[in-house]
Amino acid sequence: MGYLYIVTDCEFDGPVPGTHSMLSFGSVALSETGETLGEFEAVLERLDGATTDPVCMAFWKKNPEAWEAATENAQPAAHVIDHFIEWIRSFQAEPIFAAHPVALDGPWFDYYLKRFTGRALLEGPWVADRLFRHAPLCIMSMVAGKTGRAHWTCDVENYPPEWLGYIEHTHRAIDDARGYANLLSFLINTPSS
Repeated sequence: MGYLYIVTDCEFDGPVPGTHSMLSFGSVALSETGETLGEFEAVLERLDGATTDPVCMAFWKKNPEAWEAATENAQPAAHVIDHFIEWIRSFQAEPIFAAHPVALDGPWFDYYLKRFTGRALLEGPWVADRLFRHAPLCIMSMVAGKTGRAHWTCDVENYPPEWLGYIEHTHRAIDDARGYANLLSFLINTPSS
């Protein structure tokens, strides 16, 4: 059994999981050699009792196409998370959650997994059937380590377009996940200097 990376980007209506809601997410499954194996995209219904953040909502007001993509045809979150887990397990490989940065997207997935499955993003070795068997991968940190760039300069605006597979960062979750998947594939296939 090999490994695969579940490169994920999520969109939300505020900074605090649970207080605010994850609106949508996109994931790209990459093989350990950087080959795209599949994609998952979902729009989630907002959490009952959750609020929105005014700063975040001001961002969405300036990006109406991204807002539409993040909110149209929303499905119940519990159903989406169950379907996402089924999709991951369909690959018959050990998945590693990856995000850019994992410190932003990881807490959202940790919260949603705990709330709707009772499981965490990072579970200890005593859990025999854990979804992710290894610690999440921070692609931003990998860029810094692999290229020698200062960590605070590792952002999509500072990357050559070819690193992202020439995919525009649109804030539609699946588009951004595709760009980050291309970035991870680039890093996997570029020898260290």
